[in-house]
Formats: sequence, C-alpha cells, structure tokens
Amino acid sequence: MTETPAPPARPGLPTTPPADAVLPDRSPLAPPPGAEIPSHYALCYGCGDEHPSGLHLHVRAGDGLSLTGTFTVTEQHQGAPGLAHGGLLTTAFDDALGSLNWLLAAPAVTARLEVDFRRPVPVGSTLHIRAEVVGRKGRKVFTRATGRLDAPDGPLALTAAALFIQVAVEHFAVHGRAEDVARARESREVRASIASLEVNP
Repeated sequence: MTETPAPPARPGLPTTPPADAVLPDRSPLAPPPGAEIPSHYALCYGCGDEHPSGLHLHVRAGDGLSLTGTFTVTEQHQGAPGLAHGGLLTTAFDDALGSLNWLLAAPAVTARLEVDFRRPVPVGSTLHIRAEVVGRKGRKVFTRATGRLDAPDGPLALTAAALFIQVAVEHFAVHGRAEDVARARESREVRASIASLEVNP
C-alpha cells in the first residue's frame, strides 16, 4: 500500500505542533500493527457497531503512531442529494484521529479539529483514512490525516488536523450523562478499554 503523507503543517494554527513538541513513543500496550483498534463504546456514532445509523468506522493500527480506517457512505449519511454530509465526514475524521490515542494508551478529548474538503464524497463510496500523531507537548497531542476515495491511493478528498488533550479516565464519568455512563460500565468492551488505560495515567 502506498503511504499517504500527512498534509503539511500550517504555522500559527493551534493544530500545528510547536517547535519544542516531541514525537512520543508508541505504548507497549498499543494494539500491534495490523490489528483492529476496538470501538471504545458500542453506541459511539463514529465507531460503534450498535449505533443504528452510525458511521461504523473501522480502524487498524499501523506502524509507529499511525492507523488506517474506512467508512462507507450510505443513504443515511447524505447532505446534498447523493453526497456525504460534510459534518459526518468531519465526524469520521474526529473518530479516526481520536483512535490514535490508543497507540499512546492515554485517554484524550478533542480540543480542535480542522477539515479541508477537496472533492465531494458520493453515497456508496468508501473513504480511506490514514492518520498519524505528529507531536506531543505536555498533555497536547497533535495529529494529521488524509482521506481518499475508494482506495488507499485513490483521489484525495479531505485532509484534517486535530489537537487532543490527554485527560484522566474519570473525565468521562464526571461529564457523561449518568444513565449512559452506568450502561457503559456494564459493557465488557468499555471495561477492557478502561482497564488498559488506567495502567498508564
């Protein structure tokens, strides 16, 4: 598969790593290259398999601090007739870029997300995403991604950059709706995710 380089950094934007940012090490707890990165929550609109109209994004760990993912656009994801809604494409990137934090074994939340739309994404097409961590400074994690149509080396449709802030696992229990947090705690998938993150504060 042809590697797709991340879009170039744009100095001055909050998603651009500062000069003193470092490239962090991949966690020994990270899924191995080629392994599917699990959904963090079955009802997540981006990656949850149980969400009835969600994106059902699937991502796989790559080498180093990279991953690849795919999202097939269905009729439920339309904005303009026959085309993916831009907000849903942004959601796919948010979820893929957020999944990079599995490679660091540290929970994080989106602080800023920028998406550039290069060409329309039709219903029935599959968006191939490649994402990578490009730096970290303190709790800030800087990421980049590209999205191509129907093949990993297909036409470039979108580029994205995001800034994530690492948080304690308790962040989600404190700020989430109580009944959803309680239901998530019953999920074996969520419990396994939390257990793997709690060993790396």
